Amino acid sequence: MAKNLLSLWGCTREELMVYIDRAVALKQEAAAGVQHRQLAGKIIALVFEKPSTRTRVSFEAAMYGLGGQVIFMAEKDCQLARSEPLRDMARVMSRYVHGLVVRTFGQAVVEELARFSTIPVINALTDLHHPCQVLSDIMTVIEKKGKLDNLKVAWIGDGNNMANSWIQAAGRLGFALTLACPSGYAPDSAILAAAREQAARPIVLTEDPQAAVRDADVINTDVWASMGQENEQAARLQVFRSYQVNAALLRLAKPEAIVLHCLPAHRGEEISEEVLEGFQCVAFDQAENKMHIHKAILEKHLA
Repeated sequence: MAKNLLSLWGCTREELMVYIDRAVALKQEAAAGVQHRQLAGKIIALVFEKPSTRTRVSFEAAMYGLGGQVIFMAEKDCQLARSEPLRDMARVMSRYVHGLVVRTFGQAVVEELARFSTIPVINALTDLHHPCQVLSDIMTVIEKKGKLDNLKVAWIGDGNNMANSWIQAAGRLGFALTLACPSGYAPDSAILAAAREQAARPIVLTEDPQAAVRDADVINTDVWASMGQENEQAARLQVFRSYQVNAALLRLAKPEAIVLHCLPAHRGEEISEEVLEGFQCVAFDQAENKMHIHKAILEKHLA
């Protein structure tokens, strides 16, 4: 397994399943009262240029749950806001802590930190990728639906970092994926092309959300305007208004389909209140599984 986790494309199918299988085992052990201490004596730094509730708390809970310690650094606390070269930050932090968990804007930030660091660097979100989140999503799908191979997953909405990581997951893990994105809001074309070359089942891009969800086993969505796109909010509300995951859209999927949302959700925008609070939505199981996936990732890279 590679030292760093920067995107899902840096992992083989087998390595991705190691994370998920281990997270399932850790979740079961925690429920049985097992006290984990694998990372006792280890310290991670959470370096967050972008704020977060779920990602921060789930990583902190995961590290503490493995017996380790956490230092949290917001943008104002570190060199991301002070123009010190990233290569210098990487080499200094490598002498203080055992791993860096980084949530930032540009993918180039985590890649340069990884290049100059002697400790693992874990991508907790960039504008291009969100690998840890999608691993927890897939863990949730496996819990609810069993094997991935025969599933059709639908992505509805923006072709953002989540969509990019779902595309990479489909290319590695072999499930069918259809993405419905408005014109001008498609996922990264290079990521899509690379995944299609290796995918065992189709990865389809359309502008029709109804076609995307028809006979789907899993429906997935995210906010229409991500962090850093607040000035586009009004325009995006108009562009995406026909891409809401609501009861009418859900009826086109299989009756036993599940709905994912990585949260926070904007009720009445990308997802209706009825669907988010309905029995088919597993968003809160998905949120819990972030912590278990983070445990598995931290254990594999730091133990």
